[in-house]
Amino acid sequence: MSKNVLIGGAWPYANNSLHLGHLAGLISGDVLARYHRLIGDNVLYVSGTDCHGTPITERAKREGKTAEEIANFYHEEFVKTFNAISFSYDLYSKTHTDYHFEKVKEIFKRLYDNGYIYEKIEPQAYCEKCNKFLQDREIQIVCPKCGETTKADQCDACTYTPTIEEVKDGVCLACGEKTVQKDNKNLYIALSKFQKEIEANTNKCKNFWRVNARNETEKYIKQGLLDRAVTRDLDWGVDIPVDGYEDKKMYVWIEAVLGYLTDTMKICEENGTNWEDFWKEGHNNKIYMCHGKDNIVFHSIIFNALLEGLKDNFHLVDVIVSTEYLNINDEKISKSKGNGITTLEMLEKYNPDSLRFHIINNGPEKKDTNFTLDDFERTHNNEILNKFGNLVNRTLRFKGLEELPTGKLDEKMEQEIKDAYKDVATAIENLEFKNATDRVMQLVENANKYYDERQPWIQKKESIDDFNDTIYTCAVIIANLSNLFEPFMPNSSKKIREYLNLNEKGSWEIIKVDGGIKLNNIEPLFNRI
Repeated sequence: MSKNVLIGGAWPYANNSLHLGHLAGLISGDVLARYHRLIGDNVLYVSGTDCHGTPITERAKREGKTAEEIANFYHEEFVKTFNAISFSYDLYSKTHTDYHFEKVKEIFKRLYDNGYIYEKIEPQAYCEKCNKFLQDREIQIVCPKCGETTKADQCDACTYTPTIEEVKDGVCLACGEKTVQKDNKNLYIALSKFQKEIEANTNKCKNFWRVNARNETEKYIKQGLLDRAVTRDLDWGVDIPVDGYEDKKMYVWIEAVLGYLTDTMKICEENGTNWEDFWKEGHNNKIYMCHGKDNIVFHSIIFNALLEGLKDNFHLVDVIVSTEYLNINDEKISKSKGNGITTLEMLEKYNPDSLRFHIINNGPEKKDTNFTLDDFERTHNNEILNKFGNLVNRTLRFKGLEELPTGKLDEKMEQEIKDAYKDVATAIENLEFKNATDRVMQLVENANKYYDERQPWIQKKESIDDFNDTIYTCAVIIANLSNLFEPFMPNSSKKIREYLNLNEKGSWEIIKVDGGIKLNNIEPLFNRI
């Protein structure tokens, strides 16, 4: 029975270009979306650009532009990037839209009316020289956990989130003055009230999460969930739908994660479908959240708490797909160092499928990993081109072959294809995407071995029936590779389906090909770097 599958990709901040580390953290969402469509599930894959928050206003000040100009510039660049790398979002929106504003304010007000958002007056960091309350990202501190100098919202080195008490001795990043404490009024979300529900959902689902997500979430649960501010002293963002807070905006983390919900509502309105099928209990649904490890608690704890606080039968997140960090040339990607290769820069020079495959097959799935151009080029030339590309090329472009012959499918290779479908499905559903790509490539290698052992260049002279069986069997393998590679290399899969007159959508079951297909339009899938 097909499921209603919601896949949420983390919303990138509109303050800088998307580097390869972002791609490594987000590509799992596209793999899952393409796989679940192939097996017949009803899929919605959503995300968007996070247009609000201090990072955008900081960049706007530096460049002498408005926050909206900065957000729009990077949103357009993100859309271009995701299109170029073939992400199959059903909706990629942005948080700075009237639709998102209104829906998020409705949700916020419901949480307030349900008693989960309350007023609190307490000391907050204030810069007397700048004459303003400071947001966490505007304060520099020494991380109390690892000792590194960092911004106070989250440590760049160890991802620790400082407490209010630990931010007291900070310095204003704008002017360098030491901050003072001054009473300020804010609204808070009562996360502490959801301790039992979050712990229960974590225990129920944690075996489907990456290890880092389990460990990070359980750490916060053991410490006890702390209430968290949901309003900020900003002039850029979503208005607060509560009297007395007209001079504040919604804290970006609460309205950005709610974008998964507002995106679903919007696209379902446009399609005439029911958004509740993806978000309410009893609808045979499954929810994935895909992101880097620095976003874990926002999805495993905070977002689930917001859903629970609506008290409207919401289905909580089932699967957390959180990657480790991708380093560049043995260095952690750093904006200050400027060492992050952007995804667009790579796509201007290289095949997008090759980049996708390399990031999935060599990426930070279970541990921090390193990216170098040399490693990427070796993957392309030695694996993708020499194995996959060569199989397609020498089968479908066999010298003198104008159309695909009708032959008999080798029984052993047919079983290998069936086994590959099962093994790759298991690996994907276990979030082991590297193993999945390895398994598909194993089928490629076995097909090349079969081709070499059969020696069709000799069979064509000595036994045309054997030659036809060999070419036909390899063509059937290639046809099924268009399905098996679809989650990882969709552009190459599409080309194969066009070459062999296959259903353009693909499927997750063994398919055959028809003899007699003209082979005069076959181009190499890949070129050597």
